[in-house]
Amino acid sequence: MNETTNRFAPEFRERAVRLVLDQEGEHSSRWAAITSIAVMIGCSGHTLLE
Repeated sequence: MNETTNRFAPEFRERAVRLVLDQEGEHSSRWAAITSIAVMIGCSGHTLLE
């Protein structure tokens, strides 16, 4: 069985979600906002989708 670990604290993830929602209007799509924020905070866009 392949288990994954959550490297990010819940507070970190909550802040990342707030950033995405706050900046979503400045991007062409939610995915564009996610990838932009992910680069800034040092994770992948797929991490923020989970």
